[in-house]
Amino acid sequence: MGMNGSSEQAGAPSDFTGSGLHNRLQLPTITGALSDRRLSGRPPGAERGAVLSSLRHREGRKTMTSESGRQADTGSRRAQVKRHTAETDVVLAIDLDGTGTARVDTGVGFFDHMLTLVARHGLFDLEVRAEGDLETGAHHTVEDVGICLGRALDQALGDKAGITRYGDAHVPMDESLAHVALDLSGRPFLVWQGDLLPSAVIGGFDTELALEFFQALVANARVTAHVRLLAGANSHHMVEAVFKAFARALRVAAGPDPRRSDIPSTKGVL
Repeated sequence: MGMNGSSEQAGAPSDFTGSGLHNRLQLPTITGALSDRRLSGRPPGAERGAVLSSLRHREGRKTMTSESGRQADTGSRRAQVKRHTAETDVVLAIDLDGTGTARVDTGVGFFDHMLTLVARHGLFDLEVRAEGDLETGAHHTVEDVGICLGRALDQALGDKAGITRYGDAHVPMDESLAHVALDLSGRPFLVWQGDLLPSAVIGGFDTELALEFFQALVANARVTAHVRLLAGANSHHMVEAVFKAFARALRVAAGPDPRRSDIPSTKGVL
């Protein structure tokens, strides 16, 4: 049991069983055909009570290929996390060596869009299903998804042998410009510079929840992140630039260093 009566499970993909939200899902895996409920003949919202199916577990070792074409042995870089509290029910699975496929349903439209962007621009396969107390706002849902994504990243990265470790990206979106720098250090620290102006609610997502999401993610992924909003006037553009910059930076940091296979630290551990 976690704090506030929460119960959480994490580790290798497995069948979802138990009470409540977790026992109502029968969906294809992320590597299979991704059906869309809007095309299935079911009314919108018919699958709101469902959560994702487990990712198929990869056996043995796998490799990731750098931009130079060289490969690093990384093991299975997948993870699945479930979090159940009195406020939310979240199941999340990630494959760091995917193709950018996303299947996301949190009940918060703009947040779904941002998570989809993270998968697409980071080239991660991502499945997220969340059911929360949205009648009180999106805060609990956004924060708990951030917790789950952080923990999944930490698990999928394993001992971090062979990775680049550091990554950064500048991403413009029209008048907005964001910069994100990451160190997959094992030390959680977030520096957030810049305001989201004007304050707004975008598709059920309060703009200040962007900071809440990244605070939760950084703490649980055990990474150092510097997020800077360098320019912008449109809140939608500013938030989107941050999420895209994070995805691009993480893609580099979690990717292979073609010149090493050991852990990128003089301490020998991250």
